[in-house]
Amino acid sequence: MDERKLVWTAPGTAGDLNDLPRDVRAVLEIAEIPADPLGDPRLDEVRVLIPPLVRNQADDEYDIKTLVSAASRLDLIQALTAGVDWIVDLVPAEITLCSVRGAYDDLVAELLLAGILAVYKEIPHHANAQAQGRWEPRLVRVLGGSRVLFVGYGSIAERLERYLVPFGVDVRRIARRPREGVDGISELSVLLPGADIVIVLTPLTAQTHGLVDEEFLTLMKPGALLVNGARGLVADTAALVAAAERGKVRAFLDVTDPEPLPDGHPLWSAPGVFITPHIGSMVPENRSRAFAVVRDNLIRWARGEALRNVVNGDY
Repeated sequence: MDERKLVWTAPGTAGDLNDLPRDVRAVLEIAEIPADPLGDPRLDEVRVLIPPLVRNQADDEYDIKTLVSAASRLDLIQALTAGVDWIVDLVPAEITLCSVRGAYDDLVAELLLAGILAVYKEIPHHANAQAQGRWEPRLVRVLGGSRVLFVGYGSIAERLERYLVPFGVDVRRIARRPREGVDGISELSVLLPGADIVIVLTPLTAQTHGLVDEEFLTLMKPGALLVNGARGLVADTAALVAAAERGKVRAFLDVTDPEPLPDGHPLWSAPGVFITPHIGSMVPENRSRAFAVVRDNLIRWARGEALRNVVNGDY
């Protein structure tokens, strides 16, 4: 019988993989990443690595890059996140990297829809007035008829579009690579000025870092709503604060730069900006959603089948 293939998973998560099918359990050995992985005698046997979702670098005796380099037989890294900007540059070309894309689509889409409606219906203003015991009505806006531009069009954007369409919005889409129904990034400057709502859902890459800059914001329609559900670093925070302060744009942000956003940061008090603290996937079943994708990929890998959510080099 061939030796079982060793899978190291994040501490405290081996139990999330205890229901693998019998044929897969016969092929894979699931173990949690040891306290001193670089000194562990089985490091050279590791074939699959499932790194922790959140890492406290101050307490680590190693980092991901060192561990990946030292695990000489490593074939697959399965991230527990949908976005892999934090690890993609650390993975050599010969090792496959997969995400849990799709695990949180409905959660993030629901939050972004709620944020859009909250801004359109002036909920932050009225919540603040209620907290002060004041009756301060303010005009609100109607979502129907709004022109929505998606900048980045993956699975979350697809789900959010399905939620928005019944409101009677007009949707345009932009992505890095054009395809049927989706324009290329070269059309950004043409489409931005006509959009009432600009929803940014791009992955964080060298190309999208700082994409929402002063020029981007200047091109936006006066009073338009910017929604960032991607990564904080996709937007230039100083430029966004300046645009909000002069009334150029409004914004709903579930991500910021820096993050966490420090007390007293000017973004907190920028007019027309509504912020939630990166809660798009913060639900009790967060972990089970991620491990449903991980479990499926481990089964596929053990059986020699095509993997889901393989991250290409141009992520």
